[in-house]
Amino acid sequence: MEMTEQLFWLFVLAIPISCVAWTVTHEEIFREPREYCVGRSKNGRSMFERKFFYLFTCEYCFSHYITIIFIAMSGFHLLLDDWRGYIIAGFALVFVANAYMSAFALLRQAIKKEKTEIKVMQKSVDTEESIAELYKGDNEIR
Repeated sequence: MEMTEQLFWLFVLAIPISCVAWTVTHEEIFREPREYCVGRSKNGRSMFERKFFYLFTCEYCFSHYITIIFIAMSGFHLLLDDWRGYIIAGFALVFVANAYMSAFALLRQAIKKEKTEIKVMQKSVDTEESIAELYKGDNEIR
């Protein structure tokens, strides 16, 4: 595989890895299983149990396991054609997938901040309109 083709695969294959890792560890659809895993990761009897369940709550940790699955399904390797290429590809995919997830988290945070600012501004406008109506009504009574 040519270097440009490998780089293309690296950046494209990281997209579904980051999507799966983010969805399982953050989105509402997996809230109940995630809450169960959080509880088991905090209150598990053994260290192995706590660490096992923690990996389902951490997008960085979980992305390693998803990457292994995607490499097994696709046979993607990077730079070298032997087992070392798979290891290099694994760490490179985790890095790119986590960069994607970080960018997505920042984007979501900016959108949430903007929505909050809009709500505050709308509440301020509504309050000003209410005061203006009260003042207007008070002047009509006199």
